[in-house]
Amino acid sequence: MKRRHLLVGSACALGAMHVGGAQALRIVVAYPPGGISDSVARVLARQLDPILSRPVIVENRPGAGGSLALSLIANAAPDGNTLGFCAISPVALSPHFGNAGASVAPNVAPVSGVMHTPLLLVATSAMAARSFADTIRDARATPGQLRWATSGVGTIGHLALEQVNRQYKLDVVHVPYTGGAPQLQDALAGRFELLSTNLAPLQIDYVRAGKLHALAVGAPARSQVLADVPTFAELGCPAANLSSLFGVFAPPATPAAVVAHLNAACAQVLRQPVFRQLLASGGNLPADGSAADFASEIARQSEANARLVAAMRVR
Repeated sequence: MKRRHLLVGSACALGAMHVGGAQALRIVVAYPPGGISDSVARVLARQLDPILSRPVIVENRPGAGGSLALSLIANAAPDGNTLGFCAISPVALSPHFGNAGASVAPNVAPVSGVMHTPLLLVATSAMAARSFADTIRDARATPGQLRWATSGVGTIGHLALEQVNRQYKLDVVHVPYTGGAPQLQDALAGRFELLSTNLAPLQIDYVRAGKLHALAVGAPARSQVLADVPTFAELGCPAANLSSLFGVFAPPATPAAVVAHLNAACAQVLRQPVFRQLLASGGNLPADGSAADFASEIARQSEANARLVAAMRVR
């Protein structure tokens, strides 16, 4: 991978930058390095480079379940030189929780969906249960003792936890992290009992090696990469049968022609076999469509999430 794609964190400030005489496109990734979303964003950047005929640089800005990165995008110049890569949670889910700092959705322009990622619930070595039913039994027997880690407050994993707590009248404790890689490291160390994470190649490897024990997936059907793991719907908890939609966002007021140009470039990457193979290796699916399609799906999910969160009565 080219060195310019590995620039991370605060080493680069938001704004215009020139590399080798051409103005660079910066993609701000809402998660730490090492997770599936970061890996996909870096391959997307690498493939966009020749399509757009200019350098594409990745910068990681994790925090607040993705709201930090999208807030930076919301305040960037609408010139097509700064984009964000994030799940839609900060604009379609987090605001409905009324979180401090996330009660208002970041004002960003949807550019392109990229992938649908199933939710994966696993038990760590800190927990004896090896099935969803046994997990529910243990949670009832020890209220307030089981800890469930997610990638942040107001994320899909958090929503799934709240739905499980609500349906089974449990008191499983929420442990929010800033992203997938740190929580996975702590999961392997057994620092909590349960982890909801994105279905991804690394997680699949750990499940197959017995280091993590898969309990359920959030998806319309069982994943081909973990065919023996039931969905939440199969297990009788359809409200937790959730998956994440990831995509690319631009600053507000970005001209429609610029958004359309960037969407077309993303579409070219999504059609490439190497990119589709990367998604398939982790049980993910490409999210094709126009910028309008992406915006429509965000609106649909936001309305559905608003109803779910209102019924949960949590903040």
